[in-house]
Amino acid sequence: MNAESAPPVTAVSGVGDKSAAHLAKLGIQTVFDLINHVPFRYEDYEPRRVEDLTHDERATLIGRVQSEPSVRYFGKKKTRLTFRIETGGVLVTVTVFNRAFLKRQITQGALVTVSGKFDKHRLQLTAQQVYKGEPSESGKLAPVYSVTSDINMTQLKKWIQEGLKAYGEEVPELLPAPLLERYRLPTRAEALFEIHRPSSREALKHARRRIVYEEFFLFQLKLLAYKQYQRRGEDKTPLVFDRDQVDQFMASLPFTLTKAQHRVIQEVLQDMSSDLRMNRLLQGDVGSGKTLVALIAVYAAVTAGKQAALMVPTEILAEQHAEEAEKWLASFGVKCALLTGSMTAKEKRKRYEALEAHQLDLVIGTHALIQPDVPFHDLGLVITDEQHRFGVRQRRVLKEKGASPDVLFMTATPIPRTMSITSFGDMDVSSIDELPAGRKPIETYWAKPDMLERVVGFMKKELAAGRQAYVICPLIEESEQLDVQNAVDVHQMMQELLPTHQIGLMHGRLPAEEKEGVMASFAAGEAHVLVSTTVVEVGVNVPNATMMLIYDADRFGLAQLHQLRGRVGRGEHQSYCILLAEPSSENGQERMRIMTETNDGFVLSERDLELRGPGDFFGDKQSGLPDFQMADPVHDKRALETARADVAALTSSEEFWSAGAYPKLWAYLEDAGVFQEEKLD
Repeated sequence: MNAESAPPVTAVSGVGDKSAAHLAKLGIQTVFDLINHVPFRYEDYEPRRVEDLTHDERATLIGRVQSEPSVRYFGKKKTRLTFRIETGGVLVTVTVFNRAFLKRQITQGALVTVSGKFDKHRLQLTAQQVYKGEPSESGKLAPVYSVTSDINMTQLKKWIQEGLKAYGEEVPELLPAPLLERYRLPTRAEALFEIHRPSSREALKHARRRIVYEEFFLFQLKLLAYKQYQRRGEDKTPLVFDRDQVDQFMASLPFTLTKAQHRVIQEVLQDMSSDLRMNRLLQGDVGSGKTLVALIAVYAAVTAGKQAALMVPTEILAEQHAEEAEKWLASFGVKCALLTGSMTAKEKRKRYEALEAHQLDLVIGTHALIQPDVPFHDLGLVITDEQHRFGVRQRRVLKEKGASPDVLFMTATPIPRTMSITSFGDMDVSSIDELPAGRKPIETYWAKPDMLERVVGFMKKELAAGRQAYVICPLIEESEQLDVQNAVDVHQMMQELLPTHQIGLMHGRLPAEEKEGVMASFAAGEAHVLVSTTVVEVGVNVPNATMMLIYDADRFGLAQLHQLRGRVGRGEHQSYCILLAEPSSENGQERMRIMTETNDGFVLSERDLELRGPGDFFGDKQSGLPDFQMADPVHDKRALETARADVAALTSSEEFWSAGAYPKLWAYLEDAGVFQEEKLD
């Protein structure tokens, strides 16, 4: 029996139409859905010693009853039953509410097991569970399930056990037999029996290991099978670029490329000369030299007679990239041009004509690049900067403007390895994990709000030396929910504190043109201080800005704080970042400490993932992660990497793609829509 032909949940004894409707709210419609509804945690009823317990801890004790139970009545039909037990030489008072019937079952001298919250000061345990004798090994771990208000835990446990009894042996097995043998994994059916009713801790651990591996395996299978499927259907002609000219271009640079840049350039050029379309994510810290790697790739494409497109999120970024491209490529005969939404229709038409006639080699722009009427003569390379800011559809439209152009995605947000093989698992990943020599690390300090006067005094010194500063605030206007500084108020305060300086204000609600104007004014040095919300986070390059003050810094995650900090430290002068915060949580305090200890974005991204978890790291909607039932990409990292390697080996084999080799896995992939183009959206 497969998942599609599974009986409805009403086939389970005790589940009628009304109960089935309630179960549907939990996503349970078939018998297999019910059996696969695994616990999200377990209550641990392993007996403990009193001396090992802490106050208010949930615990299980075994002891002999030392007093006759007494019952007191209070309120309407409420009862409190108390008795004492001796456990490990300590007398403990046990209290049980609203279960007076236990008085007849608990006798002096009997051995009992009690579980509940322990009050260490009074040596008293308020019990939720009381039963005679010692718990069996299987009774020491009680599964706890997600339920709704219409279904109680006892009912659900009973239905799951009934489902297992009747249909457990028919649960489909998707993992190939050689993998089960290699890792000595139980079948899925065996694992589910154990997960719903653990026979021992060791057996449960083994069963969980199986489910975790399978969840990662199937998720990676969707990503890598899609990647291979796309590549097999491509008809890309390898780019034949002039390697000597590329080497000459690299040798002409007035600085030495880092080892990491050399490694990544080699990876990119190898992709471009392959008959498979490049689909590569290039990640690197702020200032690591990603743009230069991209321009080297552009030059290689141009020597092969191709055109290139570079798409960025904002017009000011497009202008900065265009200046950079002109600076390095113009002397090598590469014709570059801007294409943005604010250009006049006449200007755009001229660009279109030049592109179509191949009078332009590189076009740099914003979303204007993906308009249907933008023609290319022979687009061979597409680069998107800060790729997670573009929708998949936008990137796809740009790709479709060429016959299988190579695609390079760039991001300055270092992505932990765990996330790069989940959220970006269908791409190849290159990392520039080294900064150019001689770059001065940004000095970062954590200051409490009562030190603001000293911080502003330091800012005045920087401004007096001709430098500029950013002031970052979490909100635009005052909020009743959050007691945090807002950009509008801080802008007004800065005008009062720094009356001789020009203070700019930028936030997300400003019209695009006004935002661009404010930023251009700051970049030109006309505004000395820029008060901004996090819209300043990505890409802006103002080498003269040497100080950043971040209000309520504990409101931001580590990755975002690091991105903000990366707006300074781009010139020759020493730069500073001040985190103004008084975090109440341990997590918030830890983030502040980590920021002052390291400037390494890769280290920070790993710590951020540990502190926040994968859902929050990108935001639930952006993470691309499924709702794993038992797997945790952070804590089960080794299982994830093992599954990834196994799937990579499987999907790159010819056997996998031959008819009928893995029918269950192919049925799973087809059901998941992996081979349908709509998956991209």
